[in-house]
Amino acid sequence: MDDEGEAKTFKSLGVCDEMVEACESLGWKTPTKIQVEAIPHALEGRDVIGLAQTGSGKTGAFALPILQALLGNPRPFFACVLSPTRELAIQISQQFEALGSSIGVKCTVLLGGVDMMAQAISLAKRPHIIVGTPGRLLDHLSNTKGFNLRLLKYLVLDEADRLLNMDFEKAIDDILKAIPRERRTYLFSATMTKKVGKLQRACLKNPVKIEASSKYSTVETLKQQFCFVPSKYKDCYLVYILTEMSGSTSMVFTRTCDATRLLALLLRNLGLKAIPICGQMSQAKRLGALNKFKAGECNILICTDVASRGLDIPSVDLVINYDIPSNSKDYIHRVGRTARAGRSGLAISLVNQYEVGSYIQIEKLIGIELPKFLVEEAEVLLLLERVSDAKRISQMKMKESVGNKKRRKSEDADDEETERYAITTKNSKRTNKFKMK
Repeated sequence: MDDEGEAKTFKSLGVCDEMVEACESLGWKTPTKIQVEAIPHALEGRDVIGLAQTGSGKTGAFALPILQALLGNPRPFFACVLSPTRELAIQISQQFEALGSSIGVKCTVLLGGVDMMAQAISLAKRPHIIVGTPGRLLDHLSNTKGFNLRLLKYLVLDEADRLLNMDFEKAIDDILKAIPRERRTYLFSATMTKKVGKLQRACLKNPVKIEASSKYSTVETLKQQFCFVPSKYKDCYLVYILTEMSGSTSMVFTRTCDATRLLALLLRNLGLKAIPICGQMSQAKRLGALNKFKAGECNILICTDVASRGLDIPSVDLVINYDIPSNSKDYIHRVGRTARAGRSGLAISLVNQYEVGSYIQIEKLIGIELPKFLVEEAEVLLLLERVSDAKRISQMKMKESVGNKKRRKSEDADDEETERYAITTKNSKRTNKFKMK
């Protein structure tokens, strides 16, 4: 696309009228850079590798060509999209359904942590699009009677670098063996790792490679700052910032699942509306937390990196890095939760004395020295007593919760042991009776 003047509307990219109307109904007025670059090649029938930063409109870049092709050839199991996380899979499915609502597109989501029988019933209705995590899709290909992807026309690997980092490699290999070689394949990734390069060679034919961002970068509308804090006062600084920006919608990133739960309890004890989300929660609880946050019932989401990629939560004003990520690239994905689609946003990183090395690596990666978030420590420490009390109560609640879980597990184990003993005794009596005869 040499003439950028021509690429200002979806119509000029070759998108058909039905799909242009669908874009308008979702408020997509102009295509993003990755859409401008990828859609024309995809509509020509080429395989595509798209490298783009988070929040760049990747879903639209592969969903529009697939739906346009489906319009001309409506059939079940037309396309399959693989995603690294359950939340992202649900979001992709929702976008397909929204774009395809006027043409009656049916979508099924296949995720772990959800009843397989309900998913099998959904597959029996022969949907057009399947979106899922690799492990659960493979479970259905292996175990669900009558289900196969032998007629598949399109395969999409979204967030491919993360798919492979999460050790889905074996599952993806098995899926590739079970689908037709004659198909279109789209591979989208934030980074081009060795594993992604290997996957590209294995499953794409003469692809066109598109880079919407040549280096690791954050969007211009994002204001980024850091605050150097002593480790023992980090909770105080977090509470101070969230209180100062109490009208904002905020995401707070931590390193561990336990930290998300502890911080959410601490903030709630101080009267702030916080909710945790992490990989150890059940699928229903994760979705419930996400929906409460999207609906505005809670304005602070405390999360691990499970929420750093792919989730489009359009109204986030503030991202706080409570823990600095050890992998610098995760910083880009975290702060990409705000300042999306041209809006402004703020990211503040709380850096303690043990995290300086990791923080310097982030500044090197993005090529910017970030300004300080100015705050008077004396003001922050006015909160110390209240925050310390709230933390102590939160830690006690967490210990009680862990104790209750262990007790329930122990009781369940005792019940099982009693049941096993009863069965063994019953069988032993039967055996002795048989011997006496």
